[in-house]
Order: sequence, then C-alpha cells, then structure tokens
Amino acid sequence: MLHPQARALLRLIEEKGVPPTHTLAPVEARAFYRERRTFTQPDPPEVASVRDLRVPGPAGPIPLRSYRPAGAPADAVLPVLVYYHGGGWVIGDLDTHDVLCRQLCNLSGCAVVAVDYRLGPEHRFPAAVDDALAATRWVRSQARELKLDPARLAVGGDSAGGNLAAVVALSAREAGDLPIAFQLLIYPATDQRRGAPSHAANGQGYLLTKESMDYYHDHYIPDPAQDLDWRASPLLHENHAKLPPAFVLTAGYDPLRDEGLQYAHRLSEAGNRATLVNFERQIHGFITMGRVIDEANVAVQLCAAQLKQALS
Repeated sequence: MLHPQARALLRLIEEKGVPPTHTLAPVEARAFYRERRTFTQPDPPEVASVRDLRVPGPAGPIPLRSYRPAGAPADAVLPVLVYYHGGGWVIGDLDTHDVLCRQLCNLSGCAVVAVDYRLGPEHRFPAAVDDALAATRWVRSQARELKLDPARLAVGGDSAGGNLAAVVALSAREAGDLPIAFQLLIYPATDQRRGAPSHAANGQGYLLTKESMDYYHDHYIPDPAQDLDWRASPLLHENHAKLPPAFVLTAGYDPLRDEGLQYAHRLSEAGNRATLVNFERQIHGFITMGRVIDEANVAVQLCAAQLKQALS
C-alpha cells in the first residue's frame, strides 16, 4: 500500500496542476525542478565547509561542489563519496541535491563531492558517463590536496545518478586504475530497455510516469541501439564480478524498482557484497522529500550508516 504521506503529496501535485516533466522543454523542466524543490526538501543542515570547484573534463570544465562534515577538523583526512545527482540525465544540478549531499556528509562523517555532469539533449550519451568518470579520477588524483583518503573513495547517486555510479564502478574495474571502495545506488536506472514488470505496474500515477521516462531516455539516448551499451545499461554488462560492495535502495511504487532489484541480485550472484532495501510504500524520488515524507529521512540515515560502515 502507498504511504499516506506519499499519497497526500501526489494528490496535492494533482490539485495544484503541476505540469508533468514530459510536457516541458528541458530548460523549463530544469528551472521548475530547481524552484519547486524547497517545498519537499528539508532545510539545508550546516556543514563544516562547502567549496565550489571547476575541474578539467573531456569537453571543458566540470563544476563540482565539495562538502566536509560538521565538526570535522580542517586538517583531517576523510573518506569521500563522489555523488552524481538524479534527474534523468536531463534535469538536476548541484543545487537540487545540495540538501541530500549535506545530510549524507554530516551523518556519515565522510566528505562528499557532488558532480555537475553535462546533461541531454545538449550533451547526449555518453557525455554524462565521461564527465562522471573524469570528475572521479580528478578527485582521486587530488586527494592529498583535498584532505581526502584515496583508498576510501565511494561513488553514489540517485536514479540517473545511481546509473552513473554503477557505470563508474564497472569502468573503474575495467581500467584497473581507479580503486573504488563502495557504491551507493539509490533507485538506480540499470536497463534502458525499460521492460521490467515494475515499469508497467508503476508507470502511471506515482510521479515518475512512462511518458516522463521516455522523455528522459530520448533526450539522453538518441539511438535505441545504445540501450544495449553497458555504459547506458549497466545490468547488461557480461561480467559483474569483482565490483565494490554495494547498497541498493529501491521504492515499491517506482517504475525503476525491479531494475534495482535485478542489479543487486546480479551483483550478489557474481560474488560481490550487495545489500538491497526496498521502501515498499514509497515513490520514485522520495529520498529528497524529507520535509513531507518521514521515511525519506530514515532512508538518508540508512544510506549514511552504510557509507560510514563501508568506509570506516
């Protein structure tokens, strides 16, 4: 059953006539997402420091935002989570996920570096993957200057960002030169073919609709043949062995629910440590909605606890 708080939110969205994402141009959708986030997101907690950076990327500078947890000494060498925001590879930025990054930073005791990768349709697949990898490599290469521990580097993200985190972990294993200690995958998109049963069961009425998923997909991936590329669909990689431990979080009323389940199971079958937790009563995107959905705050605490344990 759908959580009453999630149901109330969906009812309010309908009553207010909030336009579905797929009816907006990407530029409008980005502005709308950025402006409406304060309605559902908690107030941003104070952290020890926040620093905006611009680092070299394959097509020009990549904006990053670095956080250090409240109470951390300035000279302490900290573990780090490199975080990729959600938004279907089309919307979202450093500001839309600022609160979540602050929460994860404080609750885990880890530094967090958020990545503002290029978005479609202006920059299509694999631009986001290339930026995510380049930013992660930069963080590791500059770890000493940033007071970070390169041996305790995790990757994570929600939705499209969870997809990028899984792809970065696979790419790092393939290259062999970017050790990653943990992957935090929050309702990750893992199969661009979008054929899992949860897509049909949850494709209407629960905020993320089939039309919006098609909108995001088509703005990111122009050629359906690219759906079979593991950099777009990490579930389709032929080898999931020797990957970092993973924590996968899913939502019961999310079209992406089964993709997260399938990916966690694939990781476990390949001999990796992978844990799956499903918030049965929740909708896609709920983890940033702690102002109106209580279970979102529990989900954040759980992710941070897993991160802290993995990188301790």
